Amino acid sequence: MNLDTAWAGCYNMVLGGEAGKAAELEGCVEGFLSTLRADRNASPRTLQAYSLDLAQFFKFVAEAAAAGAWRNEPVGHPLIRSYLGDLQRRKYSRRTIARKVAALRSFFRYLCREEILERSPMVGVATPRLEKKLPAFLYTNEVETLLARPDTRTPPGMRDRALLEVIYGCGLRASEAVGLNLDDLDFEAEYVRVFGKGSKERLVPLGTEAIKALGQYLKAGRPRLGATGRAVFVNKAGGRLSDRGLRRLLQKYLRQTAIARRITPHALRHSMATHMLENGADLRTIQELLGHSSLSTTQIYTHVGRGTIKKQYDRAHPRA
Repeated sequence: MNLDTAWAGCYNMVLGGEAGKAAELEGCVEGFLSTLRADRNASPRTLQAYSLDLAQFFKFVAEAAAAGAWRNEPVGHPLIRSYLGDLQRRKYSRRTIARKVAALRSFFRYLCREEILERSPMVGVATPRLEKKLPAFLYTNEVETLLARPDTRTPPGMRDRALLEVIYGCGLRASEAVGLNLDDLDFEAEYVRVFGKGSKERLVPLGTEAIKALGQYLKAGRPRLGATGRAVFVNKAGGRLSDRGLRRLLQKYLRQTAIARRITPHALRHSMATHMLENGADLRTIQELLGHSSLSTTQIYTHVGRGTIKKQYDRAHPRA
């Protein structure tokens, strides 16, 4: 969409007052995104999503103003509710609507903090309750079958085995895995340094199998792929392996193992957390390993322990 049209069409409604007397809306958005980048270490993907979310809202406001529905009044609860209703009618998921609400809430909070607005119109606006989706995961035998598929006699196979071992063994996100550099690996201490969301750094233990696969790949596979930079995992041209490349190779091995469910690299991370919980690890430990800022995010994995809980109940409870 043409952002200039959105700025002009909803300028007064968002900021109030005459256009010549208030700060420019576009400048406010740029300042807001700069603040997110500087203060919260927001990722480029988050910044792009928030920018698009705000642009979509401004377009809605501009169209409402052009239709005379709101008579150029400042944004308030009625307009916000109308916008959320429009999103629901257009079949956006609750999760997407919740993100758009979060973008607006943060933006208006920024305007208040900068004393551009006196009060946020988002005060009292509830965030949609998210449907609880159980994370996809592989069973232990499925993981073992998957990890055995790469042909470790070839450089790409060595890379793929090491990559899958690291993702599953360390519970990494896809972006974290392909973003690893050589100096992030500490074989002596058996740890890997990971930069997660918001560039937050954490140290994650390297398991025995991951160390073995990495050692083989770094010694015999990576050099033969023509690697020249700092990236641990490289493509056939020697450059850093992309997120898309990771997903492509995973799908190849899933087809070979005849696993028909929709499995993404993130499912390997879920599998690691699931298996650790079933084998007695506590949620706090899993939270630290996964890099979750809140324990509530980690608690989604408690669903997988129901069978284990029942077994332990039957074994330990005197009245079971």
